Amino acid sequence: MTASRFSRRGLLGAGLAAAGTGVGAVAGVAGATVATGVDPFAAAANADESIDLSQSVPFYATAARQPQGGIRTTPQRHCVFMVFDLTASTVTELQVLLARWSAAIAQLQAGRTIGSVEPAHGDGVGADTGEALDLGPASLTVTVGLGPGVFDERFGLAAKRPANLAAIPALPSDTLDEQLTGGDLSLQACADDPQVAYHAVRDLARMARGTATVRWTVIGFGRASAGPTQSTPRNLMGFKDGTRNITTDDEYDRFVWLDDAAGWMAGGTYQVVRKIRMNLETWDADVVSDQQRVFGRTKVEGAPLSGGSEHTTPDFDARAPHGTEGGTAIDARSHVALAAHENNGGVKILRRGYNYTDGLNQYGQLDAGLLFAAYVNDPEHFTTLQRKLGASDRLNEYVSHIGSGVFAVPPAPRKGSYVGEQLFR
Repeated sequence: MTASRFSRRGLLGAGLAAAGTGVGAVAGVAGATVATGVDPFAAAANADESIDLSQSVPFYATAARQPQGGIRTTPQRHCVFMVFDLTASTVTELQVLLARWSAAIAQLQAGRTIGSVEPAHGDGVGADTGEALDLGPASLTVTVGLGPGVFDERFGLAAKRPANLAAIPALPSDTLDEQLTGGDLSLQACADDPQVAYHAVRDLARMARGTATVRWTVIGFGRASAGPTQSTPRNLMGFKDGTRNITTDDEYDRFVWLDDAAGWMAGGTYQVVRKIRMNLETWDADVVSDQQRVFGRTKVEGAPLSGGSEHTTPDFDARAPHGTEGGTAIDARSHVALAAHENNGGVKILRRGYNYTDGLNQYGQLDAGLLFAAYVNDPEHFTTLQRKLGASDRLNEYVSHIGSGVFAVPPAPRKGSYVGEQLFR
């Protein structure tokens, strides 16, 4: 497809819906045809979301305390998330890497290369790998995070460590793989073209050679969160994901952004990332009525089992003639009940996840799940919710948390500066 602008209707018509919205979305609406007679393609077209691959997101801040892109930015369709371990031995090496990355990201988000693809003379190596030539910016954002290791004894930055930056403690849901856990630096590249996102991380990883090595990475697709003008997407279990996400300025100020008390991190936030594997073979064999009890919502519309439509506020006290063990329409151990801010002291987190697949596992079963990314002004908010979910969520039978990381995300730099520059003053 050569046009720079196309819509979901165009994607569906071209047979690309699985790549554009995730396999779960297609499965979820396809089920409606059998159960309700709803035309899934007509339903998808009603939520028309056009994509303009010529759109770019500025990297540099134009005001104080302006966040990096890729947090409140309207969620793009694809993500490549990569974590690095620092091999640098001096703080100057770290500064140089962040400065080089910042200059390169500004170029990449503008749809430009980070240098020559073909050297002007001789047999030199290209500065840019070239696979994103002619693809456009595709709303690319690259978000840079700093892990706890940046503030250890290696670089003399312990006094500048953000107040709440610490490794996520052990949680009931954990079956963590050490190779998918921790890390010193994170890059979250999101774009509406998967090759644009991949190209960005590939070139930035090349620039890090000699200073940092790749620790773990996840390639995501089919966004699992929505912006204000987007319809709620679906996870690979076929359910809508992120219906009650943070959307308003007040919510961002209360739960996401750090204020002036955070010093050099003011305007920044914390990034919590989890790689969550889904046991899809077992899930797919479960009856839909039980799947709905697990989530506390209907599968097609996403309405709470207490009644209404997708965005109706759940009524956790509503009774049902043939309800749960406690007689309520929504099981107290359902995912929606345990995660709801009404049941957690009002706490909310900003979700910005993506589906992922790693093909097949050693047993020949689907190896796939959710790249869960959350942005919070205190990682303890995530930890508190996950302790509760990990202890009693009915969904735990079908998921396992295999990767984890937490990173401080500084505000966006001004032009002429770089990400985290104030840290080194």
